[in-house]
Amino acid sequence: MNFMPEIASEWAGKWEWLNWYLNFWMVFFTVLIFIGVFGFAIKYRRRSEADRPKPILGSVPLEILWIVVPFLISMTMFAWGAALYYDYGSPPQNATEIYVIGKQWMFHTQHPGGQREINELHVPTGRPIKLTMSSEDVIHSFFIPAFRLKRDIVPGRYTSIWFTATKPGKYHLFCAEYCGTQHSQMGGSIYVMEPADYESWLSGGGTGSMASQGEKLFSQLGCSTCHQLTQQGRCPILSNVFGSKVELQNGSTVVADEAYVRESILTPSAKVVAGFQSIMPSYQGQISEQNILQLIAYVKSLSAPAAAPAATPSGGPAEAKEPATGPNRFQPPRETK
Repeated sequence: MNFMPEIASEWAGKWEWLNWYLNFWMVFFTVLIFIGVFGFAIKYRRRSEADRPKPILGSVPLEILWIVVPFLISMTMFAWGAALYYDYGSPPQNATEIYVIGKQWMFHTQHPGGQREINELHVPTGRPIKLTMSSEDVIHSFFIPAFRLKRDIVPGRYTSIWFTATKPGKYHLFCAEYCGTQHSQMGGSIYVMEPADYESWLSGGGTGSMASQGEKLFSQLGCSTCHQLTQQGRCPILSNVFGSKVELQNGSTVVADEAYVRESILTPSAKVVAGFQSIMPSYQGQISEQNILQLIAYVKSLSAPAAAPAATPSGGPAEAKEPATGPNRFQPPRETK
């Protein structure tokens, strides 16, 4: 039985060195303090009622030593941990983005090509993977011990983590946050594959990329009536808006990221774009988190060099399906953000 989970990602190796560094100093000072207390208790024990020890006035060099040395050690811990934390929160630009939705009691994952999985995730070795995650109900926690990776999935917002898998194999996935009566059963597997095997797996599933599914939903909801792509309509043009700064009616600016697009769909009056009226209806409760992610993927594609995503071929691994939620059609929106 291994003392620690095996190391299967680049992040796990970096974290492991810091973990052993912290453990070393923990053991070192625990032993040092125990030996000091035990030794001094014997050496300076009271030998008789008349025993009067000499007063100790202190030692400036000793006081400087026990202040400076622990300070320097703690600063190395801080600097090392801060560097890893910054790395942890800064995914590479070329990372493949996979979306994760937590719900009682499963993890639903969807790849950019449209492949969907339930309580499973297939990834290649040697390629950065970014997970953008949200919850449909309560707080969950996405935990892969072999990757030394854990991040809460919070309802109403997006959180993200990234990793680069290094060792092919099957690894456990857990929910590390108590989320209800079946929390202990919420888990699954991460399958790390060689790049060629992963590409072969990708080629066989999905009914179209997330961006293409988002484009269809965009049309079904009537969003294209106001959000026109080639000319100004009653709502802002969405081309090249994702990732840019948007000026609002109150004079402030906001970056058009995933959270902004999500808020624009569910609470459009919260941040109204300068020069436009707050006329867009809310889709709160009418579309699922999965639909929102598809719309976000489509808006992202409008800012990419190639704005027309191609559908992924079908006929490979069976696609994980869930009951559809929300109506198929809505009245055209009357407003925008």
